[in-house]
Amino acid sequence: MLDRERSAISWIDFLWLAFLAGLAVLPPRDEIHKQLILLAIGVFQLLEGSLIAWLPRRGRIYSVIIKTLLSTLLLAHTGEIGINSSYYPIFYLPVVTAAIYFGPIATLLWTALSSLAYCSLLFPALEEYELTAEGATELAIRILFFFIAAILVNRFVVENRRQVAQYQSLSETLEETNRQLRRAEAEARRAERLAALGQLSAGLAHEIRNPLGVIRGSAEMLTQKVAGTNPLASELAGYISTEVNRLNSLVARFLDFARPSHLDLQPLQVSAIVDRALDAVRAQMPTTQIVVERRYAGNLPDIRADSQLCEQIFVNLILNAFQAMDGQPGKLCISIAQETSAGNLGIAVQFEDTGPGVPTDLREQIFNPFFTSKKEGVGLGLAIVAKIVDDHRGWIRLETETTRGARFRVFLPVSPDA
Repeated sequence: MLDRERSAISWIDFLWLAFLAGLAVLPPRDEIHKQLILLAIGVFQLLEGSLIAWLPRRGRIYSVIIKTLLSTLLLAHTGEIGINSSYYPIFYLPVVTAAIYFGPIATLLWTALSSLAYCSLLFPALEEYELTAEGATELAIRILFFFIAAILVNRFVVENRRQVAQYQSLSETLEETNRQLRRAEAEARRAERLAALGQLSAGLAHEIRNPLGVIRGSAEMLTQKVAGTNPLASELAGYISTEVNRLNSLVARFLDFARPSHLDLQPLQVSAIVDRALDAVRAQMPTTQIVVERRYAGNLPDIRADSQLCEQIFVNLILNAFQAMDGQPGKLCISIAQETSAGNLGIAVQFEDTGPGVPTDLREQIFNPFFTSKKEGVGLGLAIVAKIVDDHRGWIRLETETTRGARFRVFLPVSPDA
């Protein structure tokens, strides 16, 4: 924005007042109308920034009109014949103002209007005098200089605006690049943590699974031996088998997180997978009062992805949203649209709920393994989801520009091999 388009008063405005004061002490000094008009010009110069700030569009028009009227009045009161007044350069004020505020065409039109206002002073003079060839030439020269000044100033202003717009665009591009760089660094750090924890989890899971098999087999043999003779021992053996099964399930999740994914890539419609995941979650929570709003774009392209793993992604995200809003009426909005990320065409799926959301201090940790805010859980759900998405060469993010609830966005490219 130009410095003129501000509401604060700067030292430049007081410099204007000093120049106007210089005009005030020059002849004719005793002309009260001249002094009042110069005062009006000075006051308006101080208030012009406030007028532009108050009325960004119409204020510029009013500014040029008011300066044109004041310039006309000043010439009418500073000479026996207004058109011959030595103060005629005051018309550069509305001309330059128009050149600053408007484009080339509008500048020419406003300059023509100011020139007509200046020429209007010619009509009273023609009642007593004749317009000679020399006078007409002088008048034409003055008007042409109005246009020359307007075009020169406007060209500079337009070029300045173009450079400012270019710098702003460059700044926005650099800012977006920095955001992507920070995001890439965060994802690289997360990938390193995932790799290290994956190796650790795989080793522990294998070491734990072997003794669990022995415990389970022993418990089953014990149950068979004492089934009819010792009910208490049989019941306790059943507890052992149940807990061993639960631990086996937990170990299986560790292994799912640790082992490399072998994707069975097939063309599929993301919307169909999301609907299937939604049905699976509703089957787990049949009494929920949550309303689901679908916003699916039409004519979405197929993507090459693993159907089961993608369903696991969406089941986890939908289940988290349902659990966050469990026990109260809520709304889950699922949006699917075509999107381009880093030059790759793909499908973006967004899950936005009306639950309590994710606290700010936890948003950077939710995709870390073994991090959970639930009373029951091991914190592998979102970590596995992030791993599956990474294996598909996509990304998953928790959006921060939300006032309520949580908003997750998943991007899956049309082809993970691209």
